[in-house]
Amino acid sequence: MPRHILVLGGTTEARHLAAELAGRPGTRVTTSLAGRVARPGAVAGDVRVGGFGGTDGLADWLRAQAVDAVVDATHPFAATITANAARATAAAGRPLVVLRRPGWRPGPLDRWHWAASLTEAAELLPDLGRRVLLTTGRMDLAAFAHLERLHFVVRSVEPAEPPTPPHMTQVLARGPFTVADELALLREHRVDVLVTKDSGGEATAAKLTAARERGLPVVVVRRPPLPAGVAAVPGVPEALAWLDLGGPA
Repeated sequence: MPRHILVLGGTTEARHLAAELAGRPGTRVTTSLAGRVARPGAVAGDVRVGGFGGTDGLADWLRAQAVDAVVDATHPFAATITANAARATAAAGRPLVVLRRPGWRPGPLDRWHWAASLTEAAELLPDLGRRVLLTTGRMDLAAFAHLERLHFVVRSVEPAEPPTPPHMTQVLARGPFTVADELALLREHRVDVLVTKDSGGEATAAKLTAARERGLPVVVVRRPPLPAGVAAVPGVPEALAWLDLGGPA
């Protein structure tokens, strides 16, 4: 029987990992996608779309599908999925590793303001600017819906879900974006403050460079902590090494 690896996906790293595993003899890879994006990018190997039904459902699926190891390569802010994965793999007796790319770090010219949550980010905004580029995701707008004196430019792949801020311009676009793209967006909408999550990675870092070049303040929401006792690796090579050394033989 081939070794079966479940990748909890939705990120660039998850796609790269699936491609590496799909090319290995004796390995079967299944990538699980939440299904929140209507047209996800192509993924190598088997693909499963939709939830498992919580912790118990995932544990049952791991047993039924004879999964040997799980790599959680979801977004760094997918805290619920990661917590469910930790509990389900423990219940099913399967090894788990979390693939998390390193977070961003400010440079000497950056004007960053760290926030522990979206609620805290919203509290900071009135003192920082009036026209906000919000790149925290289309389903995370409720924390900003009460800010009636600010205008929000909300960029996402698909339309925003209510509740939304009363003064909002929706920009539907799929990255990655260049620094030139981001500078043009900031100028066009007269943005004077950026809000983002500490997603990390190069694919979405151009907005930070553009904000630095324009001298704009940036509110950066910190990542949620990983569940206690869960192993983490920073990239695809390290995840492959873990599967070879720390995962099942």
